[in-house]
Amino acid sequence: MRPPPVPAAFCWSIPDHRVKMGRPMPIEETKKARRSPWTQAEYKLLRIIAPKEPTFMDGSAFAAKGKLRTLLGDSFLDEIRGKTVIDFGCGEGTESVEMASVGAQRVTGLDIQTALLERARERAKKAGVEERCAFVTATGEPSEVVTSIDAFEHFNEPDAALLAMYGLLKPGGRLVVSFGPTWYHPLGGHLFSVFPWAHLVFSEDALIACGARISRPMAAPSFTRRLEGSIA
Repeated sequence: MRPPPVPAAFCWSIPDHRVKMGRPMPIEETKKARRSPWTQAEYKLLRIIAPKEPTFMDGSAFAAKGKLRTLLGDSFLDEIRGKTVIDFGCGEGTESVEMASVGAQRVTGLDIQTALLERARERAKKAGVEERCAFVTATGEPSEVVTSIDAFEHFNEPDAALLAMYGLLKPGGRLVVSFGPTWYHPLGGHLFSVFPWAHLVFSEDALIACGARISRPMAAPSFTRRLEGSIA
């Protein structure tokens, strides 16, 4: 039995039954709060407590073998050879390109950020797999495998995201999900956890402002867009 329609708060159906990922929060809604005296005070305190870029969650754990091999093992890469794959929340396409490079028949990277999708296309071109990769904000083609790597913890409605992933599977297909620290983990704020549990102590606006100083390229989609106009 197929799942019920995915709630509109996460994604919505259009006549050809494509699944489209939800839009990030508008930047304008947070600009006033970000300039408030309280946010300014929080930001200054954060600069004192954490003057330098954090050294944790920097990707070094995956340096030797890559993220897919480290998290899922060589058997997963063997499994996807010759199969169609949807990379749900693909970001810059690192894992999408790796899956195409090891022999996936076709990889569709799905994400809400068009700027990241453009980087993903460039990455695929440099790797010589652009003909077997597509990077889109919507897809209507089910696949044999759906992956979601380090994206699930960023979904506002994980149950809706799971339903959307299930709806993109062919009969007998496989869903593979791996994700990082969730919200109440000491590093649940990810790049914005400038020290453990900082995201539970300081306001989101102050952490976003502090995050504007961080040079790492990836962040949660809603945070990435809202760095524009930061108080930093």
